Amino acid sequence: MEVQYNLRNPAVKRLMKEAQELRDPTEQYHAQPLEDNLFEWHFTVRGPPDSDFDGGVYHGRIVLPPEYPMKPPSIILLTPNGRFEVGKKICLSISGHHPETWQPSWSIRTALLAIIGFMPTKGEGAIGSLDYTPDERKALAKKSQDFNCEICATCMKTALLACSESSIPSLADVEAKELAKQINFKAETHTSSNAATESAAAAAPPAPATIINENQDSQVSQQPASAGTSLETGMIIGDDTHVGNQEDTQSVPPNTTSLSPRQRRAQQQQQQQTRRPTSSYSQVRQPTNTNQIGSTILIVVLTLALAALIFRRIYMANEYRFDYEL
Repeated sequence: MEVQYNLRNPAVKRLMKEAQELRDPTEQYHAQPLEDNLFEWHFTVRGPPDSDFDGGVYHGRIVLPPEYPMKPPSIILLTPNGRFEVGKKICLSISGHHPETWQPSWSIRTALLAIIGFMPTKGEGAIGSLDYTPDERKALAKKSQDFNCEICATCMKTALLACSESSIPSLADVEAKELAKQINFKAETHTSSNAATESAAAAAPPAPATIINENQDSQVSQQPASAGTSLETGMIIGDDTHVGNQEDTQSVPPNTTSLSPRQRRAQQQQQQQTRRPTSSYSQVRQPTNTNQIGSTILIVVLTLALAALIFRRIYMANEYRFDYEL
């Protein structure tokens, strides 16, 4: 039964286009989707020359998500090779383990060339990686030519074209290689190194963060914190950098239950020094408020004087009228 796909789906349109472009095998790679599943491809790549994988032909699967090419594929090797675990999703910067490094401009052709470039690199404990000896990898490279895929019935001996020195790479291959150069081949190495760094940082003892007042009188408080890590109180930490603003510092009261009276006084002095910008700001604003009050009083006085003048004029007019009538 033939599987029907929505031809308006961007992923389906993209995969059908790539399947048409990759229908013919080359000397280095070949990939095609399964007959009953457009989102699962089987590929074959030749081991890079001048490496432990020279002469090997390796087969694997590419499982693509429905959001392809916006999301990366998952890559699984099926041929024993000594570099990647068999039947397990490998961790590369072009695979589903690193969606943050994937670019929609990359394609399955780019991924195939990147896999070839990844093979000579060191695994260093990354997910799905192996670090076999050169002799073991060379032995597996010879055995790889006898591998046959039971799912797609691909024979490694006939999967790729024979190598020839006079072959000219196609324009698509040149473009794909340029894109593959943008891929960080050491992404999985960085991942394992970062994990080791985080583990070492977690195991390291915390460094005390000491706050000292202006007069260098005494230590106010000591709280464990690693350099560069923010504290709840927003005080000074190991490398004398301030974390948080003054409002956060004032809103969280420090723990004073274990401080001596002398340390409490020093702490109060520190808090008063912190509040000085606010008091100076009030002093700067004070003349403006005084001027406003003086202006208001002057307006009131002038209004009263004007009212008294009007009242006097009215009174004198009435008195003159009364004398005239008499």
